[in-house]
Amino acid sequence: MFNFVGKMLGSEKALAKTIDSVTNGLDALVYTEEEKAQDGAAARSEARGMVVKWMEATQGQNLARRIIALGITAVWLVQYIIAQIYDSVAVWVAEPEIWHVAAEVMRAGARDMSSPVMLILAFYFAAPHMDKVVVTVLDKMSKQGK
Repeated sequence: MFNFVGKMLGSEKALAKTIDSVTNGLDALVYTEEEKAQDGAAARSEARGMVVKWMEATQGQNLARRIIALGITAVWLVQYIIAQIYDSVAVWVAEPEIWHVAAEVMRAGARDMSSPVMLILAFYFAAPHMDKVVVTVLDKMSKQGK
């Protein structure tokens, strides 16, 4: 049959080429789960490589990064400590509600900082597993914003 149609349209090779082109075009329209997984793995690997290259290129800034990270972590930790102190003081004062409200304000500030602080701590202590941590934290942050 290809011979007959090929001869009518010009040649068998032209017909085979047309059929192959149509088949490849239709195959490209279907994006399977396997292809998605392969593309995702390649993208994650490329992203990891970019982070490693970035870290190597900016090693001179490590001290500044650590100071900023420790400063942010210290503010977060101090907020929780102050909230606990306020709650403890509230037991011994005449108007404990004021102290509990102040403690809750401090605790709310610390809660708002929790996701970024965890990301910072993960960056320094879990760098090889950063892709999983970032996805989890970003998901959590996006859910809090809704």
